[in-house]
Amino acid sequence: MALLRGLGVRFPAAFLILFVLCVAGMRAEEPVSVPYDHNAAVGKFYEISGFKMYTEVYGSGPPVLMIHGNGGDMSAFSENVAYFAKRYTVILADSRSQGRSLDPDHPLSFERMADDYAELLDAMHIPSAYVIGWSDGGINALLLAMRHPEKVKRLASTGANLWPTADAFRPGLWEESKKEYEAGLKKEYVTAKEKNDRKMFLLDWLEPNIKLAQLRAIQAPSLIICGDHDVISVSHTVAIYEAIPHANLWVVPNSGHDTLRSHAEEFNRLVDRFFTEPFKDFE
Repeated sequence: MALLRGLGVRFPAAFLILFVLCVAGMRAEEPVSVPYDHNAAVGKFYEISGFKMYTEVYGSGPPVLMIHGNGGDMSAFSENVAYFAKRYTVILADSRSQGRSLDPDHPLSFERMADDYAELLDAMHIPSAYVIGWSDGGINALLLAMRHPEKVKRLASTGANLWPTADAFRPGLWEESKKEYEAGLKKEYVTAKEKNDRKMFLLDWLEPNIKLAQLRAIQAPSLIICGDHDVISVSHTVAIYEAIPHANLWVVPNSGHDTLRSHAEEFNRLVDRFFTEPFKDFE
């Protein structure tokens, strides 16, 4: 009410009481944060090649599969689900050995995870979907389109790399990982969490191993994204874009690795536009 008084406007007392009650009612109806990855009302497990894959589904419309990064879970997309659920069926899943999709007994590779997602879509009776992948999820999105092209309508991949050598990353990152790898050689991993964390680290230390020429297999229109201060080098991201036949590139200014969160409004709008408008190949 200070603003109203500052403008020199006077209202009857009854109006002021009504105004306060309306504002209070609006606050009471503000949306409650959804507990992604722990929403018992929609959570479901699917039997996928030797493990139980945890999923949550929101909204209705054409399916959009969202794939999170290394050591994370579906809550990575907390800034994106509500937007896309207005016009899409949003499929969230915890990747193998991550989140609630526990899998201590099998080795891990990006190819295996891509196959997991193809099998999940089959289990959900979804012939094909739009795909959004972040970081390791971006790698999975690319491999899903390569290994199971019929499953991917269009894809948006942000912060992905093709190989685990220094030129793929921002300066200094590979050297930091090398120190962690060498230090880990001297450690004993006892608990299930310690063993799984090491498995996840080694996944990114040893993989992926995708050649640029292999990206020619991707026929789905692809939006390749990185931040201008991403952990993945801009030059590496440009190389990915240039190798895919039907691709667009978006280097996000003033952004690190978490573009879909730090620039969520812009990310949601632009990816939605990419999914829904006729594809334009800018050559």
